[in-house]
Amino acid sequence: MEGSSFFLSLVLILLSARLLGECAVWLKIPPVMGEMLAGVILGPSLLGWVQPTEMIKLLAEFGLILLLFEVGLDADISQLARKGKQASIVALGGFITPFIAGFFVSYYLFNLSLIVALFVGGTLTATSIGVTLRVLRDLRRQHSNEAQIVLAAAVLDDILGVILLAVLFEFSASGEVNLINASKIFIFLVIFFALAPIVAKLMAATVGHFEKFSHIAGLIPTMIVSLILFFAWLSHAVGAPELLGGFAAGLALSRRFFLPFGAHLTQTDGRFVVRIEEKMKPIIQLFTPIFFVMVGLSLNLQEIDWSSGMVWKMTFIFILLAIASKMFGALLIRESIHSRWAIGLAMIPRAEVGLVFAELGRLSGVFDNELYAAMILTIAATTILPPFMMKYFYTRYGRHLHPGN
Repeated sequence: MEGSSFFLSLVLILLSARLLGECAVWLKIPPVMGEMLAGVILGPSLLGWVQPTEMIKLLAEFGLILLLFEVGLDADISQLARKGKQASIVALGGFITPFIAGFFVSYYLFNLSLIVALFVGGTLTATSIGVTLRVLRDLRRQHSNEAQIVLAAAVLDDILGVILLAVLFEFSASGEVNLINASKIFIFLVIFFALAPIVAKLMAATVGHFEKFSHIAGLIPTMIVSLILFFAWLSHAVGAPELLGGFAAGLALSRRFFLPFGAHLTQTDGRFVVRIEEKMKPIIQLFTPIFFVMVGLSLNLQEIDWSSGMVWKMTFIFILLAIASKMFGALLIRESIHSRWAIGLAMIPRAEVGLVFAELGRLSGVFDNELYAAMILTIAATTILPPFMMKYFYTRYGRHLHPGN
């Protein structure tokens, strides 16, 4: 009976995520917002039809690992090399400023604990390049100078964000800010970069050899999922969250990764990594919506005291900080004022990356229901508003910018 109810819950999750995701796209907002809303509707906030059971949580965790794998796979390190100085300033300014601002406001204004304040600051550092890319493509600005800087900065932002997430996970697990334990995260990264060329050579040779003789379809996704799960296990073994392993595997397999891992794959078969992306995309598209629905399921709106005003106060201040702090990084570079504004607006969206931070904060017991709600509302606002702000800006001031190629 329990198994049949799980299957019904999974049907509701998948279908509602798809339906509301499609509705979100039709309304010109990111689909992750629709998927998260599906969880709110199905969960304890409204209908109460689906409970976040251990099986659903496990599927959501796998979806989260695959999501970070996709983020790493899409990372274009060569962009960072081409636009290194400007992109680094934008990324570091837009990473450090929201982290410090979020921490100080949380710790000194709202009197939150040290670890909670660090998690709030970490959540505000996130950047979702997916939302920005869609808007830039709609406006035919994806090849413009400001777009190239944003894409390069987003790569560095993703890498810094995942490392910070791993460090905060260590702090939440131990219950204290311990820099010695956090150093294990960096040791893991060193191990990864040392083993990456070896793993790539073995995997490329193995898949290339057996694919010629295999009579069973699905060799590539089987090998890649196994690699992702292995890196996730290795990440957990050294005290980091499993999602860091997924990100590491995706970054290593990126066809634009300039370290020996990516170089070897490109030299072995330029189409191999493209086939990885093609074979893995349906799996990623199946499991990642479960994670976003899980975010909505975990948010019980009925338990929040909306009349207290604290949630609204925190949300309003966090939204202002999230927007202003990302703009600050862009204003530091030597570009025209219009280019700097365009870059700053493009760096604001949080979307799925911000939800990863918020959900890990909830799972770690760092965020209570009120603070979790404030974070979700902040992420929603900084995901939905920027596309409209960017379109208005380009309509009004686009003539002052260099046209895209």
